[in-house]
Amino acid sequence: MVDFIDDHKQKYGVEPICRVLPIAPSTYYRAKELEESPEKRSQRSQHDEFYLGEIKRIWKDSKCRYGARKVWKQLKSEGVHPARCTVERLMRQHGMQGIWRGKGKITTKSRDDQIRADDLVNRNFSAHRPNQLWVADFTYVKTLSGWVYTAFIIDVFARAIVGWKVSDRMNTDMVMAALNQAIADRNHPKDVIHHSDRGVQYLSIRYTDKMADSGVIASVGTTGDSYDNALAETVNGLYKTEVIEYLKPQWRDAYDVELATLEWVVTRA
Repeated sequence: MVDFIDDHKQKYGVEPICRVLPIAPSTYYRAKELEESPEKRSQRSQHDEFYLGEIKRIWKDSKCRYGARKVWKQLKSEGVHPARCTVERLMRQHGMQGIWRGKGKITTKSRDDQIRADDLVNRNFSAHRPNQLWVADFTYVKTLSGWVYTAFIIDVFARAIVGWKVSDRMNTDMVMAALNQAIADRNHPKDVIHHSDRGVQYLSIRYTDKMADSGVIASVGTTGDSYDNALAETVNGLYKTEVIEYLKPQWRDAYDVELATLEWVVTRA
């Protein structure tokens, strides 16, 4: 704001600009005085300037991944000892934040009144061969065009994504596309267990019929319980951390998300 006033004061004058902007003329003049005479600044301001430079260095060295806690620990290891709240305040004021994995939003609508398959997995997410157990789930992405959803099917043995689909509709077509890709990618395997939650998309007649016709055995856990589909939740968490929350502050639309997802899936293969 001070820079803006500097750039336009010759044309409009300081006081007229300050009447429009949320800043008093005295605040502007004080800022200019401190700019010209740094020794007049408060001790806190001088400390902040030093700490901010160190914080920016560590944050950039981490490729912008570190949050306040890790930056603070790194500073202490280097013999610099600001209060943790100081690090948090300066990072917040200057728009620096790390990447983190938080608890995901439940996007699945369940059907408690619908006949469904038994839980054949019982939270034992292990496999001794490929195409023994697949887990399916989807997550959400906020874009400038609205919500977008990404469905995944993961082979438990290799922890590999064998089917995926990005869509702006949270419906059966989305999860069907991921299933069809998985079946084709794995050359129509037989007797593979397909585990999902009780979302209406996975319990739809079209989806369950496709599994039955393809020799895929359905297994259904509990909606909203991350432990009942832990591996899929883990992959979703990595996807949100490594792609959605890290690569861009804003996503344009489903196509934008789809391109980034494709690159991520290919690099994991």
